[in-house]
Amino acid sequence: MQHRFFKRTFARHTALFLILALSLSSFAFSAFTAFAQDEKQDQKRDEKKRKERMKKSEEERVKSVYKRWKDEDVRWIITDEERKTFDSLKTDDEREQFIEQFWLRRDPDPDTDVNEYREDYYQRIAYANEHFTSGIPGWKTDRGRIYIMFGKADQIESHPSGGSYDRPTWEGGGSTSTYPFEIWWYRYIEGVGSDIEIEFVDPTGSGEYRIARSPDEKDALLYTPNAGLTLAEQLGLSSKADRIAYGAFGGGGQGGQLFGQRAKDNPFEKLDLLARLQRPPKVKFNDLAALGESDLPKPSFDVLSAGLNINLLRVTDSAVLTSFTVQLENEDLVYKEIGGLPQAAVNIYAKITNVAGRRAGLFEDVVTSSYTPEALTIGMQMKSAYQKNVVLPPGNYKIDLVVRDVNSGKTGVIKQGFVVPRYDEGKLSTSTLIIASKIEPLNGRLPSGQFVLGSLKVIPNATGEFKQDQTLGIYMQVYNVEVDQATLRPSVDIEYVVTQKDKEVMRIKEDGKNGLSSINSRQITLARLIPLKNFKPGFYDVHVVIKDNVANQMITTDKDTFQVK
Repeated sequence: MQHRFFKRTFARHTALFLILALSLSSFAFSAFTAFAQDEKQDQKRDEKKRKERMKKSEEERVKSVYKRWKDEDVRWIITDEERKTFDSLKTDDEREQFIEQFWLRRDPDPDTDVNEYREDYYQRIAYANEHFTSGIPGWKTDRGRIYIMFGKADQIESHPSGGSYDRPTWEGGGSTSTYPFEIWWYRYIEGVGSDIEIEFVDPTGSGEYRIARSPDEKDALLYTPNAGLTLAEQLGLSSKADRIAYGAFGGGGQGGQLFGQRAKDNPFEKLDLLARLQRPPKVKFNDLAALGESDLPKPSFDVLSAGLNINLLRVTDSAVLTSFTVQLENEDLVYKEIGGLPQAAVNIYAKITNVAGRRAGLFEDVVTSSYTPEALTIGMQMKSAYQKNVVLPPGNYKIDLVVRDVNSGKTGVIKQGFVVPRYDEGKLSTSTLIIASKIEPLNGRLPSGQFVLGSLKVIPNATGEFKQDQTLGIYMQVYNVEVDQATLRPSVDIEYVVTQKDKEVMRIKEDGKNGLSSINSRQITLARLIPLKNFKPGFYDVHVVIKDNVANQMITTDKDTFQVK
């Protein structure tokens, strides 16, 4: 009996144990499964976070690459407009395309595979880092910036140790001691000007030269009483205290100046130069090039009216000076106040191609026109002109010209074909006849700048339009004139003939005594001013008849048309 009770009890306990064991096993399995699932989810979350971190890190890396390109690589040459555009881009593809176009706009020869500007630019950065590094990288220094932007100076005057220094007269004369300094001189910097002198001073002796606003910044004795005086200060005509007090506006011994001052040393000129040196170098107008090369059936822009005049003058038998004159009416331009003066600016781009479609010439520039506020009304009634000379061999050519008003966006496109003639040796021939709005002698001035032909300044009238109170200018050259061996001078008969509807209105004989023409060699220069006050409004033609009495040859130029308004 007892034995059966024990067996039943044992069986019940065993069943309960098994049930408990199975329950625990089931719970443990469920717990393990839940743990495994949680761990898997944690791994997924960790993997997702890792990928997000990698993506963010890559984005930051890419972003830093483009930021570095903008803030370091092209910091000194990117324009404000380009910088704003680049900052507004959203995708890397857009940024890559922008960078490609950025360099293309500056490529001097887009027809080649190599971008010479970009190659030279990065070489300048390497040079700056090698030669101008001090406490900061060379490309960040003032010398590095100027070198990267404008290239090597035409002349460099270097004083690496400073020391004793005799001031030139335009700095006031006298002797002093200086910090290390350098003077860089550029013959011409496009967009900045001619005869550019930049002075760098190292007042700390650390090798970091900084652009000086005044020649006194290199004076190591400036703050030492009664030392390093200018001649005016030695004579009591000025005080060193004035130089210290006024800085750039009193430097160089300008107070009580004994010897006069160079115009470029005027403090306001200095400040203006520094402002111009801060601007990025001029950018090519490849957007205008696209307009010039396209065949626009209908303008998609506000049209800017412009006149183009092409004149041809012999250089040699196989080289011809081709002169392109672009003329704009000021009243068509928008003037905006810059530095207190109303100013208009026009971008000009032109591409010259031969019959084979190959580029024979390219030019681009910015033409500015400014007046005082008081003179603006009169200035708006005047014209602005730009001239570019290109030497071309004989042949047939085409020019694609684009002009754009910077302030209004108005654009003009001119496509024109022209023929460059071959001047045969020994044959009487002439240049094109130039209808000019202005002809004046240089009177001994150096022949520089636009519109200069020999000893004369000749401004062509590209539209041929004149008012009755103006004078008609006529200019041309005559080649291969024979010389009379008895007088050693040419013997020629020259007449200017003005007609209206084939009816002669005026005939003037040229005697070479008007102070403009030159008739004394085998190449003759003809220049004449004809008042238009007696001409009625209308269209007229003018031509020139030249007879060489020695060679018994005669030539008559083609008729050129002008209008009197």
